[in-house]
Amino acid sequence: MPKRKVAALEKIDADFPSLQNKIRRDPKSYVDDFRRQWDQYESQREIFLVAPTTATAEATEHFENLVNLIAHVADCYPEATATFPDDLKTMLSLHHAVLGSELREKLVGSLIILRRKEIIDTANVLTCLFPILVSSPSKTFRAQLFSKILNDMRNSNARSINHPLNRTIQTVLYNLVTADRSSPRAIWAIKLTRELWKRQIWTDAKPVDVMKEACLSENEKVVVGGVRFFLGGDKEREELEDEESDDDVDLSKIKHQMTINKKSRKQKKQYSKAVDKLHKQEQKKHKPHPLNFSALHLLHDPQTFAEELFSRHLQSTKNKLSLDTKLLVLQLVTRLIGLHKLTVVALYSWFIKFLTPRQQSVTSFLASLAQGTHNLVPPDALEPLIQKIANEFVSEAAANEVAAAGLNSIREICARQPLAMTETLLQDLIQYRKSKDKGVMMAAKGLLSLFREVDPELLKKKDRGKDATIGLKDGSLLIRKFGHEDTGEIEGLDLLEKWKEEEKKRKRVERGLPEDAASDEEDVASEDDGWEVDSDDSSDSGGWINVSDDEEEAPVPKKRKAGEKDVDDQENGDQKEEDKAEEQRLSKLATTTILTPADLAKLQELRAAAAIDRAMGRNRKKDDANASRHQDDGLTAEQIEAPAKLRKLTKEERVALAKEGRPDRNEHKSTQAINKSKKEAAGKSTSNKEKARKKNFLMTLGKAKSKQKRSLVETRKVLKAHVEKSTRGGRRRNGA
Repeated sequence: MPKRKVAALEKIDADFPSLQNKIRRDPKSYVDDFRRQWDQYESQREIFLVAPTTATAEATEHFENLVNLIAHVADCYPEATATFPDDLKTMLSLHHAVLGSELREKLVGSLIILRRKEIIDTANVLTCLFPILVSSPSKTFRAQLFSKILNDMRNSNARSINHPLNRTIQTVLYNLVTADRSSPRAIWAIKLTRELWKRQIWTDAKPVDVMKEACLSENEKVVVGGVRFFLGGDKEREELEDEESDDDVDLSKIKHQMTINKKSRKQKKQYSKAVDKLHKQEQKKHKPHPLNFSALHLLHDPQTFAEELFSRHLQSTKNKLSLDTKLLVLQLVTRLIGLHKLTVVALYSWFIKFLTPRQQSVTSFLASLAQGTHNLVPPDALEPLIQKIANEFVSEAAANEVAAAGLNSIREICARQPLAMTETLLQDLIQYRKSKDKGVMMAAKGLLSLFREVDPELLKKKDRGKDATIGLKDGSLLIRKFGHEDTGEIEGLDLLEKWKEEEKKRKRVERGLPEDAASDEEDVASEDDGWEVDSDDSSDSGGWINVSDDEEEAPVPKKRKAGEKDVDDQENGDQKEEDKAEEQRLSKLATTTILTPADLAKLQELRAAAAIDRAMGRNRKKDDANASRHQDDGLTAEQIEAPAKLRKLTKEERVALAKEGRPDRNEHKSTQAINKSKKEAAGKSTSNKEKARKKNFLMTLGKAKSKQKRSLVETRKVLKAHVEKSTRGGRRRNGA
């Protein structure tokens, strides 16, 4: 290009900012100027579309400036620039692979400007940019597009949830994942969905369906991304929420620094920003908390999803996934089975070949097996697995760590399904509580204490303990059968019933009456919290009432042999005892009493106290503790392995433990200097005594000489002034 033409282009480009400001101030007066620029844009656009790679650097820069100018003033001339958004999308869609990086960024930025000016909608922009994101060969351009799309989605859902836009983008992502299951392009759909889920922009079931289809993909990277979303997406969301809540503003500290330091505009700006941030935090606190359901709970059909995952990625020999990926998929399958109580019987026979100490990452397999167990799994499917774990891991020839891992895994499995344990095997396993290794001993004792709670009949009488023995004798300890489910009842109602009984006894003692003996009138008088409903008459009838007048119409029972009669009587007696124990276990307070608001408040208080006791390890309810163990959080390999504190520490671990908490000596500072730097980092200042101690001696010499020459009258005046100043709060009068 000739030098004169280049100089002319540079002069025109330099005039673009001033022309843009003039058009924005008075669009009607500069219509002709805009039309000239628009004509130049159209001519250069046609040349560019014919040969996008042959343009010089000066011509490309001039075209960028034209695009930028028109994008900023397009709202002033909507009729003339009606085709401008379509031109930008066409250039990006057709030639994004061969365009220069600056021109590509300018075109994308112009589309975002048009979206901010509401010339085009967000769905129009994102449906153009997302296919480019998927197909662009440039890594930097893909990163820029992803950040632009993410920020645009956040801005569109900032004030209120934009449901039409979210549905459109979710449909695009779903089609991208399901169109070609072997393509790695679906990884961008996973990244975008995971980010929007973490920032709580998308919280419904549609993004969960997108990630569900990603888990069933044939590409390993896509499968890993989808599985990691289900295993850790909710935790990422909670961590981000905790980080945002930790950034609290301390206004008192900022005010204190403003009184100490020299006043400046910068301090005023910092204070105003802190006040604004505090107001935003207060508004956010008063807003209702969103109901954030876990992704695992939002699945539409978890049974089919778990079966497809297992058959496609684990059971099939055609799919060649790495061991780490298989372990991730296995963790997801077992989490689904344990959380939703699914039935995938083929999974447990698949586990057998991996339950050996020589298997790589065997503790992860053991944790997944325990995680996929619940009270509705058939004991026959688990019994061979427990037997193999005991044979392979728990033996005198095995290492201590191996035996501890085997016992821990058996305990976790039996905590969820105790019916899978046999009496003979249990007697052998609890003998390891006498082992010299602490990890093995603790694991065996944990297994023993578990069966003291869930099924003490499998233990010998000497091993049952006092509570289990008493519970078996009086019938208060209920041995669960296969498929047994608790009936729905109010949580903590037994605590309220117990508290009411204690209050009754206390009031009887205050009146001088015995604790257990009282008349009906005294009972009614002492009951202040609710109304009792007399239900004795209705509870006497235990079955159907025969209303027939003719006794001969009733069928005559057949005569039974003496042996059959004894057996039936024994079975009926056992059944009656079990029913009686069940009736004693269930609380009758809800069916015989109308709970008042005072009762409900006391019930909430008792629930909170019981939760604190469970957190501190006291009064653990055995049924709830064993049935819902790790149901929401899952089980990890570290929990199966023996804890680190039970084994001997290595030399490196002991050195690291000794250095923990000590200040870093790399800077060769004294302890006083380190503490001073910590104070400065925390925003704390030194005291007046420390400042006076560090004062130059020559500065204090004159005051010391004047003190020596004071008379008694002057000394009295100084002391009185000091007392008066301290009472009024110092020079700033803080005490006034």
